[in-house]
Amino acid sequence: MRLSAAIAAPMLLAVAAPVHGQAGERVRARALGVAPGIFLPGVNNAITDVAGVRVGHATVIEGDSVRTGVTAILPHSGNLFLDRVPAALHVGNGFGKLLGGTQLGELGELETPILLTCTLCVWRAADALAEWMLEQPGMENVGSINPVVGETNDGVLNAIRSRPIRREHVREALGKAAGGRVQEGAVGAGTGTIAFGWKGGIGTSSRVLPAPLGGFVVGVLVQSNFGGILQVAGAPVGRELGRYSFRNEVDRDGGDGSIMIVVATDAPLSDRNLRRLAARAIMGLSRTGSSASNGSGDYVLAFSTAESVRRRAGPNAGAIRPVADLPNDAMSGLFEGVVEATEEAIYNSIFMATTVTGRGRTADALPLDSLRTILTKYNVSNR
Repeated sequence: MRLSAAIAAPMLLAVAAPVHGQAGERVRARALGVAPGIFLPGVNNAITDVAGVRVGHATVIEGDSVRTGVTAILPHSGNLFLDRVPAALHVGNGFGKLLGGTQLGELGELETPILLTCTLCVWRAADALAEWMLEQPGMENVGSINPVVGETNDGVLNAIRSRPIRREHVREALGKAAGGRVQEGAVGAGTGTIAFGWKGGIGTSSRVLPAPLGGFVVGVLVQSNFGGILQVAGAPVGRELGRYSFRNEVDRDGGDGSIMIVVATDAPLSDRNLRRLAARAIMGLSRTGSSASNGSGDYVLAFSTAESVRRRAGPNAGAIRPVADLPNDAMSGLFEGVVEATEEAIYNSIFMATTVTGRGRTADALPLDSLRTILTKYNVSNR
């Protein structure tokens, strides 16, 4: 995914600041009264509200120039190669280096955890993931593996050409993967990212459908590193703060950058309906002010954890078996849920991010006091 120098110039200051600097207390969107949509979130308001899903981070900060990391998403606690989940990919704009997408698209299944990292770290992360998978019990005779690794370009703050991700970082992220609350902001694969001119990062959210719609859970995790004109629940935050793409007719910053969106659900979906679900996540992205610029890699990976749609490897892998999946007519509630959760996950990725300095440049945390004022002005929140 391309990194435009034009993005960095107007928004990053060459100052001597700490690696991580708090810009006041960081809070999630709901603490500011920003609660997109009509459905309620799960207990953690995170992708981990989908039972069995785990997330782990490895944050890599070295010297004054390495600001990157790895984030791992595991659909369940078993061996994914032997107990595969249906999965799908939707490409909003394909300026990226996503690895493993062609086989995933062809077979409609995921056989490894999903890793997120920096652009030039994709192949090292994939190699370490393949090595880790081949070491797992039951993998002694496996001769093929399809690591799925997504990325965004954090080269403004991170010495990306040094390709700093190593096998121990991948193993750390995988080893730390857990359910429950998910750390957000400038952590893991979000350590060096920038969104809408402010510090971006990792964000997550979830929605629980009402019982008449199936009671299913849909969760989203994002790695935000893109541009555009930030709006929060319709309030023109980027315009009000004077930091946005296309600020004047000679401004060459067209909002380049990227986002990885990972969608999980416990609804029993075929890979075909997962592809439809993934496509709706882009609508949540657009609500935040992105126009998916030319240099932006906007990818959505979606998977289902439901037992009834698992694909199991082994001696009986080719046997015909019954599959119970959700019909098309029951998809609309999930479509609404994924749009809402994607929008909120992006807000959380920015609101929770702290100021980060790397390579002599600083990406400022979005000023939440100013945000509160703007939200009140546009009747979004009174908090």
